[in-house]
This record gives sequence, C-alpha cells and structure tokens, in this order.
Amino acid sequence: MGSYGPANEKLRNLEEVEKEIALILQSAASAILEMSKEKATERTLDRHTSQFTASVQRVEMELSSQIRYLTQVATGQPHEGSSYSAKKEAQMAMNRVEYTHVKVHDLARTCDQMLDQP
Repeated sequence: MGSYGPANEKLRNLEEVEKEIALILQSAASAILEMSKEKATERTLDRHTSQFTASVQRVEMELSSQIRYLTQVATGQPHEGSSYSAKKEAQMAMNRVEYTHVKVHDLARTCDQMLDQP
C-alpha cells in the first residue's frame, strides 16, 4: 500500500475513529441485550463492557491527538505538511526589507539636504 501524506493520514485516522465509534455502539447494544436476558452470562457481559471501554479509550486517544494537531496548526507552530509558517515568516521578512529600504532612502535624502546647505 502507498504511503499517505500528512493530511491523508489524518483523514484516514478519523475514518478509523468513525469505525471505532460504530464498534462502541455495537458493544453497548450487545451489553444491554445481554443484561436484558433473564439469565445474563457474566462472562459475555464482561467481554462486551471491556470491548466498549477499550474502544472508548482508543477514540479518546485519537481525538486528543487530532485536537493537539489542530491546536498546533491554529497557533502557527511548525507542523508536518504545512508551509504556512514559512510563508508567514517570509512575508514578514519582505515587510522588514521594504521598511528598511524606505528608511535608508529617507536617510539618504536627509544627508543630501544637509550637504546642500551652506
């Protein structure tokens, strides 16, 4: 199978979360169904609840990871797969160069005026 880019990997992980949520609902339904029986099997009930708990933990872990990634992206910190930070820094550098150019030009004009005075 080919490698995924960072964005595709994030989307694939979210698809896995979606499947895991379906598994959570299935486990919960199975546990409720088992409890509704007149003679519920404790071992079966434990298996369903353990599966439910494990799935919830996996979903929480992946969603936390996604939230951390989005927080990192939103705050402009460097992150894999984006050039926003570099573009922003380059634009700021260009603004500083232009400002410096204007100031040097002003200074040259002032120097010329001072030299032209008797």
